[in-house]
Parts: sequence; structure tokens; C-alpha cells
Amino acid sequence: MEPMKPMTPMAPMKPMEPLKFDPPWWPEELGEAASSGGQNGMRYAFFPQKRRLLVERDGAKTVYDSGDHQISGVSQQSGSSSSLVFTSQSGPVALDTLRRAEGR
Repeated sequence: MEPMKPMTPMAPMKPMEPLKFDPPWWPEELGEAASSGGQNGMRYAFFPQKRRLLVERDGAKTVYDSGDHQISGVSQQSGSSSSLVFTSQSGPVALDTLRRAEGR
């Protein structure tokens, strides 16, 4: 039987690299999004300080006036016409009930 070899010390841990995030996909003038998400070729971002909801479908971006709604999520119904319904503090809000924001 061979004698056991002494354990070698562990190498010190390397410092963690900072997390890398992709730059935001929305215009800088909208500020910080309070909520955002997406699926199936669609994504959204909500900006409460500007009362704006930005929706991108298949690369085309549209800005909506969110009024008094505080958007916190979205559901997408697929089928012959894909419709978006957002969740707000007042309940469901269909995208087609919001008006487009001026200047975009």
C-alpha cells in the first residue's frame, strides 16, 4: 500500500466579473422601465413617470399613452388576430383601448 500524498492547497477564487446586461431596447428619453417583458415576437416596456407604454411587434415600435394605468404585466392571445391585454391596478386593459402617444 502506497502512503497517502498530502493534499495540495486549493487555488484562490477568482474575483467575480460584473454582470453584463444588454442595453435597453427603448429610447433613452423614456427613462427607466418599471416593468417589461415579451414573447412570440412581441415585447413591451412601461414607463410610469412618462405615462407611456412602448410595444414592439416584429420590430415595429409604437408608444401608447397609458393614462392612469400602472401596467404590471401582459397576456397575449394568439389566433387569427394576436391581441394584447395588459394588467393594471384597475384590471385588464386591452391594447386597442389605449391611444397612441403623440410625436412617435
